[in-house]
Amino acid sequence: MIAGSVQKITPVILSGGGGTRLWPMSRPEMPKQFLSLTGEKTMFQLTVERVRDAQNFAPPIIVANAAHGDLVEQQLSEIGVQDAIILLEPCARNTAPAIALAALAVQNVGSPLLVMPSDHVINDVASFHAATTALLPVVQDGWLATYGISPTGPETGYGYIQTGAAIDNEGVLHVNRFVEKPDAQRAAEMIADGDHVWNGGIFLFRADMFLGALSIFAPEMLHACQHAMSRAARGGQRISPDLAAFEASPSDSIDYAVMEKADRVAVIPVKMGWSDVGSWDALYDFQVDDKHGRILAVDTKNCLIRSDGLNIHTVGVEDMIIVASGNDVLIVPKGKSQDVKKIVEALKAKHP
Repeated sequence: MIAGSVQKITPVILSGGGGTRLWPMSRPEMPKQFLSLTGEKTMFQLTVERVRDAQNFAPPIIVANAAHGDLVEQQLSEIGVQDAIILLEPCARNTAPAIALAALAVQNVGSPLLVMPSDHVINDVASFHAATTALLPVVQDGWLATYGISPTGPETGYGYIQTGAAIDNEGVLHVNRFVEKPDAQRAAEMIADGDHVWNGGIFLFRADMFLGALSIFAPEMLHACQHAMSRAARGGQRISPDLAAFEASPSDSIDYAVMEKADRVAVIPVKMGWSDVGSWDALYDFQVDDKHGRILAVDTKNCLIRSDGLNIHTVGVEDMIIVASGNDVLIVPKGKSQDVKKIVEALKAKHP
């Protein structure tokens, strides 16, 4: 329960990513958020279900690639969601313009927006909602807020947030600064300092406060998004912003465009079983049953083996990632799956 909310929170679910690090299963036409990688439901569906409580949450706004409109509607229908607004980006412009479109789409600009990527895992949903409850008072007072993931080690794949003085007695802290992805030594130093959390890319703020920040820090972006929405095509659940107007927007992340520049930015450190599922190595902890009998592993240890079609048989294999999808098979040692992007880049160069 999100106790004490003056208005319902509008979830904004960002679903435009390509997920190329989980190739060959994740592809532009079917990126990772729409795949059932961690269980029976897709990560997109699980994200939507976290904010289904109608007492506290308004219908969600889904911001997705225009090419995925039918896919989004299908996956929403499968979990019984019929009232979502589907904002279809005509081209990719990173997270700040995507969120601006959503902020312009809400009827009440004073509404709190809970911005979430659609391809993350949160195992402890109760802790996530408790953090939201703690953030709401400062958000309603005009602060821009983010969720800081309590680090479990010196991870170099995430950005960090340095926390500052307490804002209230609920564990909400002032953000001192945002830190780019560090090298291993710097990551270890920040963890040892005890005042850094991972930047999980989840945000909570009022729509009007975000749009006001854009008017100061990225006015060209705001103008382009306003123009795109004023000329948007609308039909059923879908809103399709104007291509030419949206193309004119600078492409920038919310961190660079707003959060790193604004003064009143808050963070709450939270342990909620979070993962960005950014690689096949990350999925090792989310092993799922082979219900179709496609995998036979004999004397095989510490491996992640997935297939959506081909039968895979292994003998005497250890510490490997083996993934088959369509006509493609990926074989990579555990710990090296971040290098999958090299294959994707090589394939693009070979077949431009």
